[in-house]
Amino acid sequence: MQAGFGSEREKLGCYKDLAANHVCGSLAVGAAYAATPTIVDLGYAKYEGHVNINTGNIEFLGVRYAAVPTGSLRWREPQPPKSTPGIQQADTLPDQCWQGVIGAQPSSPFNTITQSRREVTDLPPQSEDCLFLNVVVPASRKRNLPVVVWIHGGGYFGGSAALYDGNDLIAQSGDGVVTVVIQYRLGIFGFLAGQKVHDGGVLNAGLLDQQFALQWVQQHINKFGGDPTRVTIWGESAGAGSVIQHVIANGGHTRPPLFRGAITSSTYLPPQYAFNDRIPEKLFTDVVEQSGCSSASDALGCLRQVDVNTLGQVNLNLTGSQFFGTCTLVPVVDGKLITERPTELLRKGKVNGDLVLAVTNSFEGTVFVDSSTADTVTAENYIPNLFPELSRKQVVAASARYANLGAPIDQARAIMSEAIFICPSYFLLRAFNNKGFKGEFAIPPAHHGDDVLYYFPHAIVSVSPPWNNTEFTNNFSQSFMNFVLAMDPNLKWDSTNTLPHWSAWTEGGKAEMVFNKTVSDVPMFRTIQTDGGLLSRCNFWESIGALTAQ
Repeated sequence: MQAGFGSEREKLGCYKDLAANHVCGSLAVGAAYAATPTIVDLGYAKYEGHVNINTGNIEFLGVRYAAVPTGSLRWREPQPPKSTPGIQQADTLPDQCWQGVIGAQPSSPFNTITQSRREVTDLPPQSEDCLFLNVVVPASRKRNLPVVVWIHGGGYFGGSAALYDGNDLIAQSGDGVVTVVIQYRLGIFGFLAGQKVHDGGVLNAGLLDQQFALQWVQQHINKFGGDPTRVTIWGESAGAGSVIQHVIANGGHTRPPLFRGAITSSTYLPPQYAFNDRIPEKLFTDVVEQSGCSSASDALGCLRQVDVNTLGQVNLNLTGSQFFGTCTLVPVVDGKLITERPTELLRKGKVNGDLVLAVTNSFEGTVFVDSSTADTVTAENYIPNLFPELSRKQVVAASARYANLGAPIDQARAIMSEAIFICPSYFLLRAFNNKGFKGEFAIPPAHHGDDVLYYFPHAIVSVSPPWNNTEFTNNFSQSFMNFVLAMDPNLKWDSTNTLPHWSAWTEGGKAEMVFNKTVSDVPMFRTIQTDGGLLSRCNFWESIGALTAQ
């Protein structure tokens, strides 16, 4: 075992064996793969990979894919890395990008009409020097394998590569894929907008980081045994929202293509305003004022000189000051990478990629609605905090569609679930014109994020999935990898997989695969037809997309 590699993994703790794929502390695999690790020459640097003693896979941790985005490169497009002499040891998880927090306030600061989070310890420190990715290669070192690129979630304000172990996806693919886990600028560092950012910098810097990483994959992944023509991008929450951004990027005409398949887990599509709309401009002004740049003739130039710790505090202030469960430092319509609102481009069928797999959880919105407001919340006062640009008439019309969906707190949860997470998944499926699959994760409580621990059992130390059942875990997690391998979840690499036939989602059939269990704790997999009432509500949200800014 390489000393550096071992010490870093030990920092993150001894992982549970949740899916019977890994045995913590086993030295058997390490002994079998004691050969000299692979050295990969990327032109600008050489990286030496190291063997994971539990899996035998080759890990390349902390591979730089872009230059350090500091100083004059703040709010600029990502740049190629500088050349680095010698051999770099790729055995240490990279520093996280600067983190924010989710909104926690009782009302939106932008409303003009009168979460519990899992804590993870021992993560790498925060840094602006964070444009790195991790690559994991199967122990077999086979060539020309399909590639899955994971884009982490976190509301565009948080998350990092350290939370997601690419070894998990390799195990669920039968050692049939190369995995890549990327990082990108977050919060005000990645998603500050406004006219002055447009004029003196670049908008959607975090998305451009992701695109730059995907271009890196096209250029270099063959050196790791991956096939650049068989790339699938996959993300959860804001990672899934990022997948939508790349699906519609450049008006659906990204050239050369960066991926063939797209997977979304809990698609996240919050209001995505034009870069110079009221709310992005207000956020820019707040950043300038809190950073001490109000009197500067060149506000953006001043911000580029501000100490990163000061910006980090401003980032926390802004992200935490938003309405409970919401994030506002998110992608914008910039007129270049994102040429129109996402729902509009999806409606027109302007997409990159060939096929899509979209999975949502039954109760996405529960953790994003303040439970302490159960006795006071109403749909009519909740909606304008979520969508501040709606008129009173539109708020009333939206509220009426949820009037029969339980108590007021349940209505608020349904509004968050459907408008922000679930409905955008159907807009995405329609855009691919009958070339996609839809699934629903329903294991109780089926909240947002509950699915992650099934396909990343090592994502969060000492946290078990809601229901630890081997048949369920294999059927569910392997479905994603079967899609990566063959663009069809029905073509299974594992003969013991018992998932029944998963029909494609079409406008005519609207078939969905539900992943659930019986009251007697027996795995249950069944096909349903998408609820007509849900689709009707989704059609309503789509019809007012210009005002919800989606």
